[in-house]
Amino acid sequence: MPDDTSQDYQVQIDRYAQKIHQSTSIDEIRHLLESALKEIHPPHAHNEVYLSREQVRHSEQDLANLRKELDQVRLLIHADPMTGTLNRRGLSAAFARESARADRHDTSLCMAIIDLDNFKGVNDTYGHQAGDNVLLHLVNLARETLRPSDVIARYGGEEFVILLPSTGLEPGAETIRRLQRTLVKNPYLHQGKPIQMTFSSGVALWKKNETEVSLIERADESMYRAKNALKNCVMTAPL
Repeated sequence: MPDDTSQDYQVQIDRYAQKIHQSTSIDEIRHLLESALKEIHPPHAHNEVYLSREQVRHSEQDLANLRKELDQVRLLIHADPMTGTLNRRGLSAAFARESARADRHDTSLCMAIIDLDNFKGVNDTYGHQAGDNVLLHLVNLARETLRPSDVIARYGGEEFVILLPSTGLEPGAETIRRLQRTLVKNPYLHQGKPIQMTFSSGVALWKKNETEVSLIERADESMYRAKNALKNCVMTAPL
């Protein structure tokens, strides 16, 4: 028979499980899961009088399930649901991580903002589903072209941000140009017919202690210079 400790533990588990299942907010679910992992500690079986080994196993499995749910919620919070890339929140977390690493190891960090050219015309001509598919096509090409360490985030609409760790300004710009060429050579096929897409991009090199907002502004300004020039080109921000 379980003792009071094991009964209290199960009551805590059930209480948090009910709150989690009733919640409709991802942020609230994350908070509940984190609280549960901090507050709930499974009783340990010092001897069989207090708790059987089987009960200990179930207790540890309960916490393992909570940790798994928390990991899944964290992914949802940081991911763009349509493209599977990071969203703005995920980008901020990645920037904090990569800028700290660049500072610690005295390495460079580049940011590129890319914006598909004439994307509204795709939606108007072929429909929004085709537009979504074009975005997914771009993301898939980027994943094939870039390094595993590079970070892709959807910043909004047809605009994406790419973080390039350990990369200087010119190598970063050349990486984005390579992605441009890949997109031109591999158009998205809509009902068997190619939709030719290009993008404009601005690339900026992170300065020591520079904020994410400042770096995005500099990359964004360069991207608009590319848009106002020829499109389908890459402009770099002044050092």
